[in-house]
Amino acid sequence: MATTTLSAPDRLLAVLAAFDHGHPALSLTDISRRAGLTLTTAHRLVGALTEWGALERDEDGVYHVGLRLWEVAALAPRGLALRQIALPYLEDLYEATHENVQLAVRDGSEVVYIEWISGRSAVGVRIQVGARWPLHATGVGLALLAHGDPAFQEAYCERPLAAFTPYTFTDPARLRRELAEVRHSGVAVSSRQITNDALSVAAPVRGAGGSVVAAVSVVVPQVDAQVPVLIPAVRLAARGISRALGWRPEPR
Repeated sequence: MATTTLSAPDRLLAVLAAFDHGHPALSLTDISRRAGLTLTTAHRLVGALTEWGALERDEDGVYHVGLRLWEVAALAPRGLALRQIALPYLEDLYEATHENVQLAVRDGSEVVYIEWISGRSAVGVRIQVGARWPLHATGVGLALLAHGDPAFQEAYCERPLAAFTPYTFTDPARLRRELAEVRHSGVAVSSRQITNDALSVAAPVRGAGGSVVAAVSVVVPQVDAQVPVLIPAVRLAARGISRALGWRPEPR
């Protein structure tokens, strides 16, 4: 990617996009390479971002994401605000299960985790706040995908589906059946989709207008998962968060 092909705003975004969970700390040379910018251009942009507070430079000359970005990100209604509303219900779910509890939202074709409570002796999961995974490979992702726009669902099912274990849904027909079951039952059960030892039970969270805005899940060891016991607990947490967001179920 040549510098001349990017506008000034795009260059700034390219610098910020150079940072991710695998690269939280970068030298100026690393930023230049990962952003596709000349060293001179990277130096100028990094200087401006550091002065504003979007980046911070440590005593070794290595750059990190700055607190100013955290302050701005906290204003996102699908980020910190949703997390604060949901936290009491996530804590209740954790106390009921003492297992990993997660809250996530959809961003395009991926699920983004915005809160995670880890059980001390719970199964290990490859998740942290801000982490992204394909929708089809996680419980929260299946819950979000199943309640998405039908055209988006169909387009997603037709795309190549990444496999992380032999059990990951990679067949479009099977994924469609799974999404239909999620809509019918109101919960998503994802077994050994990302790791061979974990099972997730997830339920959708609805906003004031009734649309699904997030999903909550509990992740347990697959070998002794008591799914019938977990489903009511996850549903209760999702319903509590939904009500706190202003959702009211239609009377039957």
